[in-house]
Amino acid sequence: MAPTSTSRSAFAPAPATSSDYDRLSELNAFDATKAGVKGLVDAGITAVPRIFHHPVPAVEPDELSSARRPQHGAAGSRVPVIDLTTSRSVLVAEVKAAAETAGFFQVMNHGVPDELLTKMLTSIRRFHEEPAEAKRPYYTRDQERRVRYQSNFDLYKSPAANWRDTLFMLMSPAPPEEEVPPACRGIVSEYTQQVRKLGSTLLELLSEALGLDRGYLEHDTGCLDGIAVGGHYYPPCPEPRLTMGTTRHSDPSFITVLLQDGVGGLQVLIDGEWVDVAPVPGELVVNIGDFLQLVSNDRFKSVEHRVLAMAAGPRVSVACLFRKQDGGRVYHPIVNAADDERPRYRSVTVQEYLGYYMDKGLDGRSKLEHFRL
Repeated sequence: MAPTSTSRSAFAPAPATSSDYDRLSELNAFDATKAGVKGLVDAGITAVPRIFHHPVPAVEPDELSSARRPQHGAAGSRVPVIDLTTSRSVLVAEVKAAAETAGFFQVMNHGVPDELLTKMLTSIRRFHEEPAEAKRPYYTRDQERRVRYQSNFDLYKSPAANWRDTLFMLMSPAPPEEEVPPACRGIVSEYTQQVRKLGSTLLELLSEALGLDRGYLEHDTGCLDGIAVGGHYYPPCPEPRLTMGTTRHSDPSFITVLLQDGVGGLQVLIDGEWVDVAPVPGELVVNIGDFLQLVSNDRFKSVEHRVLAMAAGPRVSVACLFRKQDGGRVYHPIVNAADDERPRYRSVTVQEYLGYYMDKGLDGRSKLEHFRL
């Protein structure tokens, strides 16, 4: 059930000068509801609880600006849009340029049916908007569970919680169909299969962009055998200037394919400036992940991005992270060009990298630097 009026008062923000603020107790109380941020909103909360406050100066001043309405103007054009029906040579050149600079690009004519995109977003929203008691059996912090619902995977480690709930599903190599909530069952498997085909195409283009054989990244990394799906739900926020939807971070993946609805709020850091990634119907967002920056020896950029908390919403998005699920797989930089005379990162296993990433949480710092030589 949703938090009662009694639990609502337990989450009331403490005064800034309060000396009796017990953050751990408030985190435990929030987590114990198993209702997430959506539960707070359903309970009629009108102020952002202190556990969600992003302190200053721990973040840039503009991150807590009062005007949390993304502007989809000219700045959005700095995130390239690539038509996948373009000729091969042009495609490779465009993907190479995007991967080396923005680290983000949007793709059109990608082969995933528009109807399926709509169904996928609808299914994720349907799950998150079910009564709390229907979602509660899926709520867990057990990282071994292939399907888990939670609010903030790093709730107890990050400096401040984010205004976001997530349904996480590890969909390959073997889809956990019976574990997937009924609201998403069948649809998420179909969507993942379609995005896997797109991922294969993207990895071919990225391989060629690195001067490698077309199938190098797909077959050498094995990341198509491990696709993690995050169905994110960002409820409307009563005080968006105090918190974030998602703190600045880069992804622990080779590539991430993101489907977002029309609400907006996603921003990418380009040349020191936060740039809106404007939602465009029918297009998918692709970004380079940490593993690909490491393997490419810094030629491709895993760029930091964030999601603003907003009064509008809810915002729904679906992120497909391509990464090998074999924790013992070792990755190392590819040194194959004259200007790459030395590796810039040490070799690392998937288990080691993800362990470090999960331990640190979304703390606003790049995890790649820990592995740099």
